[in-house]
Amino acid sequence: MIVPLPRFRVLQPTSVEAAVAACTANPGARYLAGGTDLIVNLRRGLGASGSLIDLSGVGDLDVLRCVAEGARIGAGVRIARLAAEPGIGRLYPALRAAALTVAAPGHRNLATVGGNLCLDTRCIYYNQSAWWRESNNFCLKAGGTTCHVAPEGERCHAAFSGDIAPALLAIGAEVEIAGPAGRRLSALAHLYRDDGRAHLTLAAGELVTAVVLPPGPMRCAYAKVRVRGAFDFPLAGVALALDLADGRLSGLRVALTGTNSRPLLVEGTAALVGREVGEALSVELDKIVQKQVRPMRTTLTQSNYRRIVAGALAARLLVSLAA
Repeated sequence: MIVPLPRFRVLQPTSVEAAVAACTANPGARYLAGGTDLIVNLRRGLGASGSLIDLSGVGDLDVLRCVAEGARIGAGVRIARLAAEPGIGRLYPALRAAALTVAAPGHRNLATVGGNLCLDTRCIYYNQSAWWRESNNFCLKAGGTTCHVAPEGERCHAAFSGDIAPALLAIGAEVEIAGPAGRRLSALAHLYRDDGRAHLTLAAGELVTAVVLPPGPMRCAYAKVRVRGAFDFPLAGVALALDLADGRLSGLRVALTGTNSRPLLVEGTAALVGREVGEALSVELDKIVQKQVRPMRTTLTQSNYRRIVAGALAARLLVSLAA
């Protein structure tokens, strides 16, 4: 059944400041970039808004500078452009790998870095048509009082499934945010909270404007498992960045997506530093990852499978990168 889009008006600012002002002046307005996630949800009656703020005319958001001293990636940069940028592939291979796995080519030509970072959380009980959700008494994330994934709990377990965020977390990127109070720079991890209904910490009117990367090159990689080899969101995705000194691990950062309500930077990896990379170390990392991920029944795939996959991917990336 084809459902028409709800009625809304489109505002078209040409600067970040004008965009923030428009959002502040129109309570409930939504920022629109590529629209590959937002428009689909609007057709399903999710996140309805009377005003959409089209960011395509804001030139500051389309800047991409990548040099050895670091990189600045505007939030409006298309995923396809990010993947094709030679400097990104050379200095931050995990980011290029993540960009190449986002959905399908048509989506990557429209989808933006900022949009992928701010992707709405997903669940098989949420990402459905309005009539389907109504027939199931809705859900805790949208219009209901019960989380069908965990009916006895009081929180939403919808999962974050963006591919770009874990790669940037592993790299140690920062995010620039503009709002009514001006611009600020923050660690990317601070953009998220572990709450499926409100996983972003952005205040009213705030907008992600850019990502700032530390100097490269970096020994890093990204891999994910999904139902189909193209198009699908990750059941589990892992980004890993490491440093070696005399054959031993001198630094390690591991980040996950698809398993929790936020992209997760794995804790406890500092305990592995100083050891030689081999089977014993990879097994230990596998266990660390599995203890920290909390996948729930938000997809048609078993939760335990996604947890095991996350650990296995981390272990494999550790060994392959060290080699």
